[in-house]
Amino acid sequence: MAPGLPTAMDRPHFIGIGGAGMSGIAKILAQRGAKVAGSDAKDSATADALRALGATVHIGHAAGHLADDASCVVVSSAIREDNPELVRAAELGIPVVHRSDALAALMDGLRPIAVAGTHGKTTTTSMLAVSLTELGREPSYAIGGDLDAPGSNALHGAGEIFVAEADESDRSFHKYAPEVAIILNVELDHHANYASMEEIHESFGTFVGRIVPGGTLVISADHEGARELTRRLDGSVRTVTYGEAADADVRVLSVVPQGLRSEVTVELDGDRLTFTVSVPGKHYALNAVAALAAGAALGVPAAELAPALAAYTGVKRRLQLKGEEAGVQVIDSYAHHPTEMTADLEAMRAAAGDGRILVLFQPHLFSRTRELGTEMGQALALADASVVLDIYPAREDPVPGVTSELIIDAARAAGADVTAVHDKADAPAVIAGMAKPGDLVLTMGAGDVTDLGPHILDRLSK
Repeated sequence: MAPGLPTAMDRPHFIGIGGAGMSGIAKILAQRGAKVAGSDAKDSATADALRALGATVHIGHAAGHLADDASCVVVSSAIREDNPELVRAAELGIPVVHRSDALAALMDGLRPIAVAGTHGKTTTTSMLAVSLTELGREPSYAIGGDLDAPGSNALHGAGEIFVAEADESDRSFHKYAPEVAIILNVELDHHANYASMEEIHESFGTFVGRIVPGGTLVISADHEGARELTRRLDGSVRTVTYGEAADADVRVLSVVPQGLRSEVTVELDGDRLTFTVSVPGKHYALNAVAALAAGAALGVPAAELAPALAAYTGVKRRLQLKGEEAGVQVIDSYAHHPTEMTADLEAMRAAAGDGRILVLFQPHLFSRTRELGTEMGQALALADASVVLDIYPAREDPVPGVTSELIIDAARAAGADVTAVHDKADAPAVIAGMAKPGDLVLTMGAGDVTDLGPHILDRLSK
């Protein structure tokens, strides 16, 4: 058993092992020497990556998949109580561990950086993981998306730093005790778990209270929700603000677009640093500055970390170029909240030149659409034309009266050109038929709209 492997997790069984968060923890445990097993609804490249590390991955959920000698069963908040493997665990008396507790145990004894915020967590965590690796720091990391290949969302590194994405959606980020915490922004989202901004602020406040003595909070000076959170703090935690605001501790002086890249100049501790971020748009440039400030707070020289950030070239689904056919580029965007949608569309507008921006949008969750459908429609008005699919339910049951029409009506009221497509299989032909040479096509949303990119490229090639 490798050092740092919690005894209770030496034979873990993961229900939903192929998920972004779950697979990362399973991967690190396997790399530390655990006998990992689990199940997922369907086979995937991520499942294959886990098998390559020695994990046993079952397809489908059945009581028989759970070994009698499993030391624990790891679950996420998406796993329902009637899952047959979870029921079997109760019968056998096997402890059930939430994935946040498992991740917290993996960070124990290391120097954690926990990245929180309503948007940008995956990108910022990835930037830190890549740049620290580039500097030879050999960090461990757990990310909510793949860097460059399926299964690359996590790694057990030999260094002392552990970079982790901290999820606020179910309050699981309350389990972590980071040396450095990043809060990128604070907005109302995850409406099934939070009823108001007051609850959101209370939850993020609890997260800040988990920072270890002597640790640092790195928080946006630009985002009003983050500024309000900063005002509420009692001053017991060292706080470093970053952004374009005049009072920011790490001040962004300029972000200069360079096609699908940006040149960023910041002032930190009286020094000016200029570096390149290999993704477009101010939103991503600010993520890089947050990463820079967090690394500096942990003692990594900013003058070394800034150029290393250029090694980050993107993460899957975050403005990821899927290909080009007939002069049309197809780009995948994970954006599913209006703020994210706006940021990605503005970044693409700066990169598109004279070309048009066409969006194939799939709303994610009935609860989010109910609360933010109007704002989603307004964001789509930034595109030249959009195709909107039916809502991707994920873990939710349908809500009467909540459909994509809420978004479509709002978009049209804002002057947008919007087409509704109810059969997902028809969407590639529809949007490919709209595209002309020089256009950018975005597949946008947190659901399975990402799978349509290759089909759009195929249609464009004919």
